[in-house]
Amino acid sequence: MRPGRAAAVAAAAGEAQLSEEMPAGKKRQGQGRWEKKEKEPPGPRGSGEGGWAKRLLGFEGADLCSWQRFVCLLNRPTDPSSLGVFRFLFGLLMALDIPQERGLSYLDHKYLDGLRVCRFPLFDFLEPLPLDWMYLVYTVMLLGAVGVMLGCFYRLSCLLFLLPYWYVFFLDKTTWNNHSYLYGLLGFQFLLINANRYWSLDGLRNPRKRNAHVPLWNYTVLRMQIFIVYFIAGIKKLDADWVEGYSMGSLARHWLFSPFRLVLSEEMTSLLVVHGGGLLLDLTAGFLLFFDATRPVALFFVSYFHGMNSQLFSIGMFSYTMLATSPLFCYPDWPRRLVARAPACFRCLLPLAEPPQPSQECVYGEAGWEERLRRGARKLGLRQKLGAIFTVLYVVEQFFLPYSHFITQGYNNWTNGLYGYSWDMMVHSRAHQHTKITYRDGLTGEVGYLNPGTAAWLPSFGTETPNGRKCQPLAAQMEQREGQRAPLPSGVGSPLVATATVFTQSRRWKDHADMLKQYATCLSHLLPSYNISEPEIYFDIWVSINDRFQQRLFDPRVDIVRAEWSPFKKTSWLKPLLVDLSPWRTKLQEIEDSLDNQTEVVFIADFPGLHLENFVSEDLGNTSLHLLKGEVIVEVVNAQKNQTLQEGDRIQLPPGEYHKVFTVSEEPSCYMYIYVNTTEAALEQNFTRLQELREKVQNGTETEPLPPELQPILDGSLENVTQTDPIVEAFLRREQRLVELQKRRNATLAERFHRFVAKKYFVFRRSLLMTWISLRNLVWGRPSLEQLAQEVAYANMQQPEPKEAASAGEQAGARTQGQERSDL
Repeated sequence: MRPGRAAAVAAAAGEAQLSEEMPAGKKRQGQGRWEKKEKEPPGPRGSGEGGWAKRLLGFEGADLCSWQRFVCLLNRPTDPSSLGVFRFLFGLLMALDIPQERGLSYLDHKYLDGLRVCRFPLFDFLEPLPLDWMYLVYTVMLLGAVGVMLGCFYRLSCLLFLLPYWYVFFLDKTTWNNHSYLYGLLGFQFLLINANRYWSLDGLRNPRKRNAHVPLWNYTVLRMQIFIVYFIAGIKKLDADWVEGYSMGSLARHWLFSPFRLVLSEEMTSLLVVHGGGLLLDLTAGFLLFFDATRPVALFFVSYFHGMNSQLFSIGMFSYTMLATSPLFCYPDWPRRLVARAPACFRCLLPLAEPPQPSQECVYGEAGWEERLRRGARKLGLRQKLGAIFTVLYVVEQFFLPYSHFITQGYNNWTNGLYGYSWDMMVHSRAHQHTKITYRDGLTGEVGYLNPGTAAWLPSFGTETPNGRKCQPLAAQMEQREGQRAPLPSGVGSPLVATATVFTQSRRWKDHADMLKQYATCLSHLLPSYNISEPEIYFDIWVSINDRFQQRLFDPRVDIVRAEWSPFKKTSWLKPLLVDLSPWRTKLQEIEDSLDNQTEVVFIADFPGLHLENFVSEDLGNTSLHLLKGEVIVEVVNAQKNQTLQEGDRIQLPPGEYHKVFTVSEEPSCYMYIYVNTTEAALEQNFTRLQELREKVQNGTETEPLPPELQPILDGSLENVTQTDPIVEAFLRREQRLVELQKRRNATLAERFHRFVAKKYFVFRRSLLMTWISLRNLVWGRPSLEQLAQEVAYANMQQPEPKEAASAGEQAGARTQGQERSDL
């Protein structure tokens, strides 16, 4: 479908049956009274489009035959009520979004003055303002959102919301996602359309704007934007990984899919419902919403879909925003008809139910209305032509951008496109198993490591110098160096310990070459403060995408500080995704299913000429390496022993030692680590014995008195206990967590609602108080540190954090064994 025709279809969908928008057959007189006009001669049936096209699409085929008639179509008078309601809802949702996903509630944590962190703006010249001024920026954005909601000084409010929004958006690429990009697009569209013609304060101030017609293209751009979100998302889901069910493999375990699991297995629920249903809905929702016959079905399924998404994912106001867009596809006068049916006592509080008044911005039919006849014929104005041109260009641009990867090649990684505007939502799931950052002093040649903040896998990667000796982490080196000029930053130290990410607040840089380049450049500027001259930075990042082998994302031999990167050129140091190994996923799943609960497995694929340095923790017993494909040489460092492995061979690896795996075959090697966490297994056995011992004491089968250190297992309390075995303490804490988790799962609807409201209350409370403190600082200056500390402490005050929330996070971390998973 050509862009112009697509825009016309979107423009006229749902319009055909609106009486006030059919000037060819009716005429407005006085206070909304309608009289029949003289009947026009019917068009020739041979053309065919005069009947079914008008009923189905809302416009005649002849409306597309010339540019003038197309402009008239896009400027056809349309009821403003649906647009006004959507404006109100969008402004409300953005006002709720700013303290939450936009980050107003934790702005001081992100932009604290003097915080030495690496940032990732779209343009390197963009920098955050001082903290108090950042709060002012967010305040302006919030006032703009409220102004849009109320329709008060509408154009100014759109600017107040839009400019700070895009500034904050461009300031941090690590927070980019599709729906944040969508909010900015909708805000831009609101700046250009007349969404304040209904249910707005501007209408009370200006009678000419109150309840006045809007041009049809105002609806067209919004409808086409939402259509593109659905349709392009569906096209992206035609990816083989989504169709075969690998993108969201574990989502079917969620309780929301319990009804489907009554008749389908978990695997079929994932394949048919999660992946198949998501693909079908995205591909068809935009089309089904356009037509009267299918719109009720589409409204039901998209509402159900977005309602589920609000519970499945932490995506802020996106689900509710998409729900608010659905009525845009209905007849534009649906709010007016709804108000007309409301009881008379409530109508004073509701929007107007009277028909809209004519507007000079619209083009009325040749048969005309009274206003048209009174003023006489006039040509199309510049405003009408610009509206039509903008509509066509905007629609074409939005269809083009998701496929503009051949222009912005520098942003292409394993997935194409600058993250955020491709609408490939949830198609790719990444699992990060290991990240190692190596620095080398450019003058002395000394090598060290920075902790990236990602827990290493088990068995975890080790660190060695080129001569095989264990390298000293940066933390220890800093303590030994003389003339240290700065305190040690959090997260700098041994890469075998998971702590805060060094010099950055995000982990998303690991997946994108552009942010990796920015991060390396930032580190090269910061490390000289720690007596590291002319640093070279190397990254060894291992990622699995959609359940494939773990493999390197970037070349670990390239100094990223001096590596070339351009937004318009292919990144040379990006390693390709080994798509030829994708069929192995079925075999890998079979291997995982064949293992018992205490045995773990990690699947590795590596490139020829590269090697993996690894360390087997002493907690791991019976660790072995099995070669699945290719040829490798395994070197056990301490034993100074090498062994060549062919396909099908295996080697037992000693715990507490380093080893290297060299890929010597001409093709990529594939192998797996199989291991048992003996420490965890022993702990589970001790927990089982303690549970059995408590049951025996409670039922009277155990007659021997318990020693003092085991007494707490009877009452399940750690209070007033001076002698407690560490295993007993761990057992009791786990029991308490299980009880709290069960209590939370069994909570009533009222209890869950109270917990939800309390959580949101403290988020908005902190946002308001911290904003007031910062604005006060700008106006009257900062008070003493003691007073400022007291004010911030009061803003941070909240109800006690439920223990089960923290324990759930700990258990999740234990289950994944440090594995980080992000669905982008």
